[in-house]
Amino acid sequence: MPHRNLSLERKIAIVTGASRFNGLGAAICTALASKGVDVFFTYWTTYDIEMPWGIHSNEPQLLQDKIIEYGVRCEKLELDLSDTLAPAKLLDAVEEKLGKPSILINNATYSVDVGYDTLTAEVLDKHYQVNIRGTMLLSAEFASRFSNSRGGRIINLTSGQSLGPMAGNIAYATTKGAIDTFTITLSAEVASKGITVNAVNPGPTDTGWMNDGVKDYILTKSPMGRIGLPQDAARLITFLVSDEAEWITGQLIHSEGGFQRG
Repeated sequence: MPHRNLSLERKIAIVTGASRFNGLGAAICTALASKGVDVFFTYWTTYDIEMPWGIHSNEPQLLQDKIIEYGVRCEKLELDLSDTLAPAKLLDAVEEKLGKPSILINNATYSVDVGYDTLTAEVLDKHYQVNIRGTMLLSAEFASRFSNSRGGRIINLTSGQSLGPMAGNIAYATTKGAIDTFTITLSAEVASKGITVNAVNPGPTDTGWMNDGVKDYILTKSPMGRIGLPQDAARLITFLVSDEAEWITGQLIHSEGGFQRG
């Protein structure tokens, strides 16, 4: 049995966007479970099926089985976070199945490659609905229902948009970049409720989408001599949601091994 963290034991965490067994969301779920956290994760296979990496229909169930092996409770829900009713539906399900959550990890994202010359209102709206609106409404619902005087945690996943351009991915870069601002402002608004809010940029992370060419290029930009793994960001997030990190809020933390842009 992994070493338990008494400050996390039996806390309840929501992790969005944990569809794929080798994805970042899955790594976050298992890292939290290894510390004794009960996990409720969401997934949306419709999106993953459309992406180049794809998904096997049993991956969410495999992830749930793996989490339960750590001796914690785990529930899951297939949920479209672009639906404005999704936040209330999710929190209702978590409270019914596990209890009141104190941790929210906004990991779900929508991303397709698009430049300024192929940008359409439809594509931009799809990015906005999940990356900005979905994250903001879910965070607001979580904070509104949080009733403890301390120990609340919200972690938003970003991609280092403040560090440099992401040419060819303008809709994703812009909508995820807005989450940096949201993180800072929300942290001030909910501090009095005992909730910290931080953003984590995991940098280029090998979750199955990288081909050999991409990996070779990233290695030329990595002073650490390797590519980021899902477990790297998961370990940082596990610390940020613990009691030991209660004085850290409103921060954008870049966990990318010194990745050199440009």
